[in-house]
Amino acid sequence: MQNVVIFGASGHGSVVLDCIEKEAKFKVVGFIDSFKSIGAEVNGYTVLGNEYDLPELIEKYKIFGGIVAIGDNWTRSLVVDRILKIESQFNFISAIHPNAQIGKDVQIGNGSVIMPGVTVNANAIIARHCILNTNSSLDHDGFMNKFSSLAPNVCVGGNFILGRGSAICLGTNIIENITVGEYSVIGSGSLLVGNVSDCLLVYGAPAKIIRKRIPSEPYLSGNSSSTTTFPLLSKEI
Repeated sequence: MQNVVIFGASGHGSVVLDCIEKEAKFKVVGFIDSFKSIGAEVNGYTVLGNEYDLPELIEKYKIFGGIVAIGDNWTRSLVVDRILKIESQFNFISAIHPNAQIGKDVQIGNGSVIMPGVTVNANAIIARHCILNTNSSLDHDGFMNKFSSLAPNVCVGGNFILGRGSAICLGTNIIENITVGEYSVIGSGSLLVGNVSDCLLVYGAPAKIIRKRIPSEPYLSGNSSSTTTFPLLSKEI
C-alpha cells in the first residue's frame, strides 16, 4: 500500500484516520500538525512535523499523498493552499468509509471524506476537499462545491446545490431543489425550505436569515475564537 499522511491530529483527524484504516487502500505513516509537538502520539500514530517539513517528510517516508482533516471549511482551504505552495504537485487522496453507501455514477473529488453511515445517491457530485459527516445523506443529482460540508445526521433532498465553503450543521433537513450559496452556514436542527444566497447565517424551523457573515468566521462549537468556556469534567471508564 502507498504511504499517506493526515494533516490535523484533532478529533476530526482521528475519524478520518478510522476511514482510511477501514478502507484499507493506503497506509497512514503519521500526522502532520502545526499545534502538536513532533513525536506526540495520536491513536497510535506519531506527529511527524508540520506542513513546512513536508518536503523532507515526503523523501523520508516515501509519502504518496495525504488528506487535510480539518473540520472548519475556511481553515481547511487555507491549509490546502499552504500545502500547495510548499509542494505544488502534492497528491490529495479521498477517504470513503466502507459503511457508506455510494450510488450509481457518483463523482467524489480528491481530498474529500465520506464518513460511516453516509448515503450519497445516484448522479451526485462532490467536489474537492468536502466533508460528509456521520449518517448524513446527499440525495440524487446533488452537488457540493469544494470545501463545503454536511454535518452528522444532515438530510438533503434531491437536486441540492451547496456553494463553496458553505456548511450545513448538525441534524438539518433540506427539502428538494434547494440552492445554498457560497460561505453560508445553516445552523443545527434547521428545516430549510428556500434558497439561501452567499455569506449568510441561517437557522430555525423553518430556517430564516439571521445575519450576514464573512467567509472566515468560525462556526464550529469549541472553536478557539469562541468566548464561551466550559469546566473540564472528570470521566470514568
